[in-house]
Amino acid sequence: MALEAINVAIPATIGGSADLTGSNNTKTKALEPLTADNYGGRYVYYGIREFGMAAAMNGMALHGGVIPYGGTFLVFTDYARPAIRLSALQNARVIYVMTHDSIGLGEDGPTHQPIEHLQSLRAMPQLEVYRPADAVETAECWALALQSEGPSILALTRQNLRPVRTEAMGENLSARGGYRVKAAENARKAILIATGSEVELALDTAQKLEAAGIGTDVVSMPCTERFDAQPWEYREDILPDVSNREILRVSIEAGTTFGWERYTGLHGLRIGIDRFGVSAPAPDAYQFFGLTPDAITARVLDFMQKRGIQ
Repeated sequence: MALEAINVAIPATIGGSADLTGSNNTKTKALEPLTADNYGGRYVYYGIREFGMAAAMNGMALHGGVIPYGGTFLVFTDYARPAIRLSALQNARVIYVMTHDSIGLGEDGPTHQPIEHLQSLRAMPQLEVYRPADAVETAECWALALQSEGPSILALTRQNLRPVRTEAMGENLSARGGYRVKAAENARKAILIATGSEVELALDTAQKLEAAGIGTDVVSMPCTERFDAQPWEYREDILPDVSNREILRVSIEAGTTFGWERYTGLHGLRIGIDRFGVSAPAPDAYQFFGLTPDAITARVLDFMQKRGIQ
């Protein structure tokens, strides 16, 4: 939906996909294929060449005059990684559209389900990794990627998600990297920090915690790099530096929990997947790994009781 508007408004975009056009949804009505007979085409069918696609996009970006974007599954960043690293080294404005970003892709199973990929990409300098929660955040992240002077990765789900936000707020909230999408109704005792498809889970979990009298903030964090760059006052407002016995910080992401201690603290709760995935429909896979509102609520309540958080 975002690209349908972007490709009409910005003639400089050149899209493409590594043999996954129908899955990545990177081709829009405005784009014709770039072929030997049509050099005016703005869409490239790269074939199963993730590294070649990324390297070609680097060349386009460094040449100038165009904004290349290309799609594949997030797990296949492993094939493209050397060229993605060069995008970052060279500050090349390349936009990587990496779909099927979690166990939510379902029956393709562990070989196709990214676990460590988001955090490994976040560890790469000069690369902004975006994992939006819904259509509004996706549009905001596209805007930021287009405005950037360097490379960006958009990690997008396969499964449908309900809207987290139904309107823009006059400000690109994703530009902050992380923001409060729900404020505590009771006295705040927990902060749930989530990305992408798990923001929906965090909101449902917060409802259950509020019903138990536990005030819960929900923070959507589409881009950790941008959040880390915010002024101290803003970060302190979103994630206050308080005693572990006062407010529990909980991270929720359908991937490795490695690295989330930066935001939860060493004694916070990190909910994710620290093993390879399973071959199953998305709802069954999420159920298997305890990534449901009921299971997360139970873990939070148990954790708070053991830590003496009142």
